Amino acid sequence: MALTFPNTSRSYDETARRVRFLGHDGMFEVKFFVEIGALSKIVSRAPSEADCLAAFDAARSSVQDIARKAYGRDRRDSYVLTEAHFK
Repeated sequence: MALTFPNTSRSYDETARRVRFLGHDGMFEVKFFVEIGALSKIVSRAPSEADCLAAFDAARSSVQDIARKAYGRDRRDSYVLTEAHFK
């Protein structure tokens, strides 16, 4: 099966400074985390939770495309997407 993102929910982890969202491959759940640095072109230097979630929402399509590529290379149950993934 292909990786899909049927659930549009996402959350902000202030301690780790990243946005969490979920993908699904059939019945398997895959956790993704996007570091704030990866959204740096959209988010200010000292972003609030609302800023980070808004930046994620604005870039959701490209973030999901990058998540699919990462998952396609090596299938795991969780990924941390960094700035390097977005270059």
